[in-house]
Amino acid sequence: MNTTTGQSKLNVRDLIDEKKKTKSIRNVFEKLIPSILLVIASVSILTTIGIILTLITETVLFFQDVPFLSFFTGTELKPLGQNAVFGILPLLTGTVISTIIAMFVAIPIGLMTAIYLSEYASEKARRVLKPILEILAGIPTIVYGFFAFTFMTPLLRSFIPGLEPTNILSPGIVMGIMIIPMVASLSEDAMNSVPNAMREGALALGSTKLEVTIKVVIPAAISGIIASFVLGISRAIGETMIVTIASGSSKNFTFDVTQSMQTMTAYIVEVSGGEAAAGTTLFHSLYAVAFTLFVFTFIMNMVAQYISRKFREEY
Repeated sequence: MNTTTGQSKLNVRDLIDEKKKTKSIRNVFEKLIPSILLVIASVSILTTIGIILTLITETVLFFQDVPFLSFFTGTELKPLGQNAVFGILPLLTGTVISTIIAMFVAIPIGLMTAIYLSEYASEKARRVLKPILEILAGIPTIVYGFFAFTFMTPLLRSFIPGLEPTNILSPGIVMGIMIIPMVASLSEDAMNSVPNAMREGALALGSTKLEVTIKVVIPAAISGIIASFVLGISRAIGETMIVTIASGSSKNFTFDVTQSMQTMTAYIVEVSGGEAAAGTTLFHSLYAVAFTLFVFTFIMNMVAQYISRKFREEY
């Protein structure tokens, strides 16, 4: 009897000791978790800082050889040869024009698509059409580039005889097609967030479906809609493969969309894939253009966030 009681006490004591050990290990693990998560969360921040420092360092070296004003106001870009000239305006012009063309395609089509999916389509139609629309976002951009070069350009040349084999019009249109899912999806999400009570109230007052959409839903969702436009512009500014393949490498400072032009991203691809020796002015120009592109994209993202916060409606 005493032996049984002693064994019982021993077993209970062992269980208590084991429980304490388990709890101690768990406490150590719980204390380590915040540190591990902090390190993981810091990866993106440290990566961004590293990218910015790299761009700034190489850009400063570039401006030691090329005057700042001549770079941003020069209309000629001739990076090769002994008398190299570095003016970014031809690249800025190509980037801006291609972006404007893309948004002329993406904004109206994307917004009307969002209006249909949000306000007019049935639930069954929405479940079918939205995944089909979003397939466009999953197509590799190099495929879009060859589509612009081999299909869109010959098609446009049949209507515009003066269109060059490589031009800025064709890739601009195809970029707009590529951006349509982004504009449509984000705009639809913004319109879907508008409470149905607002729609029902407007309909009860005698408004038509179109009037409700234009005068109630769109104004209520305007922050998300404009943010989708700005993000689409940012996406178009940073596009690379479409313009690299279809717009050519002519560094023309022109506003004629039928001519070959080069964007900032296409120039970066050309220089990084060429024979620019490390440490040369041509090599450093790659970083100067990349830093300019980074600033453009950063400003557009900040504008999108500002608009979202400024005009956000909470229901």
